[in-house]
This record gives sequence, C-alpha cells and structure tokens, in this order.
Amino acid sequence: MPVALLALAIGAFGIGTTEFVMMGVLPQAAADFGVSIPAAGYLISGYALGVVIGAPLLTAVAVRLPRKTMLLAMMALFTVGNTLFAIAPNHELGVVFRFIAGLPHGAFFGAGAVVASSLVERGNRAKAVSMMFMGLTLANVVGVPLGTLLGQSVGWRATFAVVALIGVAAMASIARLVPHQGQPPEPSLRGELGAFRRPQVWLALAIVMFGLGGVFACLSYVTPMLTEVAGYQPATVTLLLSLAGLGMTLGNFLGGRLADRALMPSLYVALLALATVLAVFTVTAEGKLGSAITIFLVGVAGFMIGPMMQARIMEKAGGAPSMVSAAVQSAFNIANSIGAYLGGLVIAGGLGLVAPNWVGALLAVLGLSIAIVSGTLDRRELAPTPTLAPARNG
Repeated sequence: MPVALLALAIGAFGIGTTEFVMMGVLPQAAADFGVSIPAAGYLISGYALGVVIGAPLLTAVAVRLPRKTMLLAMMALFTVGNTLFAIAPNHELGVVFRFIAGLPHGAFFGAGAVVASSLVERGNRAKAVSMMFMGLTLANVVGVPLGTLLGQSVGWRATFAVVALIGVAAMASIARLVPHQGQPPEPSLRGELGAFRRPQVWLALAIVMFGLGGVFACLSYVTPMLTEVAGYQPATVTLLLSLAGLGMTLGNFLGGRLADRALMPSLYVALLALATVLAVFTVTAEGKLGSAITIFLVGVAGFMIGPMMQARIMEKAGGAPSMVSAAVQSAFNIANSIGAYLGGLVIAGGLGLVAPNWVGALLAVLGLSIAIVSGTLDRRELAPTPTLAPARNG
C-alpha cells in the first residue's frame, strides 16, 4: 500500500481520538462544567452537528482546491477547534468549540477517501480506504484509552491539548507524504450535487444514519454502563475502551476486504450481527466478563459497516465522489447524534443505563431493512428487460 496512506491514517487517528475520547472523559467534563451526564452528552452531539454541517459546506467551498490543499486546511481547522475546546471556560462555549472541531471532520474524510482510492488499482479501493480509516479505529485502541487515562489523571483539558498536537503532526505528515493531486478533474459543484439525485445515494446515507446509530446509542454511554452496571472501576474502563478499539480495528480490516469481494451480502451480515450483539449486551452488561466480550463484538460488527458504506456510496456516486464521500461522514455523525440523543432519552426516562442497547439494536434492524431495500433495487436494475415474442400469423 502507498506510504501516503500513513499520512491520511495519522489525520484519521487525530479525528478518531477527539470524537471518541469525549465518551471516555464525559464524567470528568460534566463535573468540571457542573452539568449532568445527559447534559454533557451535548459535547458529543455538538461535535456531530459540526460534522453534519461542515462536510457538505466545506466540501462545496473547496471543490476547486487541490485535494492535498483541502486536507491540510481541514487539519488546520481541526487543530484550532481542539485547542479552543481545551481552554473552554464553560459548558456552553465547550459545545461551540466542539462544533468547530467537528466542522472539518467529514470534509477531511471525504477528500481523503477519494485520494486513497486514487492511489491504488480499482480492485483494492475499499481496502485502501479502510487503511485510512485504520487510523480512526486505532485511535480507539491507543488514543482513546490513553486520552481517557490522561483525563482521569490530569484532567480532560490535557487530553484535548494532546489531540491538538496530533493535528499538527498530521499536517506535517500530509505535507511530506501525500503527492500533489492537482486540480480535481472538471471541478463542478453542480456535478457533485448531481450525485444526490440518485435514490441509491440517499438509501446508502440512511443505512449509515440508522445502522451506525445503533453503535453510538451504546458507545455514547458505555463508560457509566461499565462502571455503574457491570461494576468496573473507572481506571479499568481504559482497558475496556482499548478492547472495544481492537474490535473496531478488526471490523474495519474485515469490512474493507469483504467490500471488495461481496459488498451487499457482507453488509447484510454485518448489520444483522450488530443488532444481535447489541440485544445480547442488554443481558451481558450485568457481568464483567460478558460485558467485556460484548463490547469487543460491538466494535467488530459496527466498524465492518464503515468501509462497506464508503465503497458503496462512491460506487453509486458515479464521477462525482467528493461531496457524497463527505456526506457519508455527515451521515455517520447524524448517527452519532441520533444514538447519543435516543440513548440519553431512555436513560433520562428512567429506563436504566442498559436501555441504550435496546435502542441500538432497533436502529441496527432499521438499517438492515433499508439495506435490503437498496439491494432489491440493485437486482431490479440488473434484471434483463423482457422482450415480447413476435406475433405469429394464423
């Protein structure tokens, strides 16, 4: 694989760390800002909203920029947003700064996916994209656990100061390792937006929003779930988050390879597995061993879906991949917002800390249903058109 993928993976590592470490240090941030755990969940939702708005907006603004320049600009904005959040004086401004940090997320991954796929042969494109996303999943193995440990030991602000430094390292790596891409071929905002006229593009985005919403319904509240239900000590949560990250890394690895071989059948299996594992987690969350095994499996099943959907939507976008690639990240973070909101809603409604897993299982089933509809449309499009036999003269 090209060495340029390493630079993209470093950027993805920084983005993955800032997105997911918030879940690990949520109790510390809530205490520091003097708000409840559900209210602190807005720090997660604020970031996700930034991604949703920033992905199409920044991609549209920069559609004529060389993609390497785009990647560098997005990492610069990422660094600024995380620096501001590290010094946020109150919860309200903290949500604003998390929003700013989220703005470049989707545009970075959108441009990065196009660059990654352009560096390899057609049959290895999903694998190349998964290598970039490997940085995101490794963030859950290394960045999130260490960031959580740092937040518990020194304070959550130190965690996000380190994240800002990762952003600086990513900028240096991209500048050094990513080849100049030149102007995108026939850059046209109208052409990029034209891809959204295709129903299959919208179905793919819906699969991401609801299917992966199931993952975030669980992960947004996994720290209090593990400490208050399973009975783990807060320091042990670091190891469990690392275990979840290993599952995500394995899922991402498998998802990229399966997508290049049999995309839709593999997607059905991944969504069904996710729904099943989340439903099982409602039972296994009561025990230490069961919860540890299940959180690993949630990572595997959930993150198999990412590279599959990135490959799916780029395939359905035709010759206008930049905007829809960024839109996948918007959908991913709408999933984050949906999961965090609905998970917090059932907790606030008195259904208990395990209830978000039921929400997640139902969302995964909804994602599977949409995937089946999309696959059915594929088969209809490929079916031969019947021809009428010529009439015979009596």
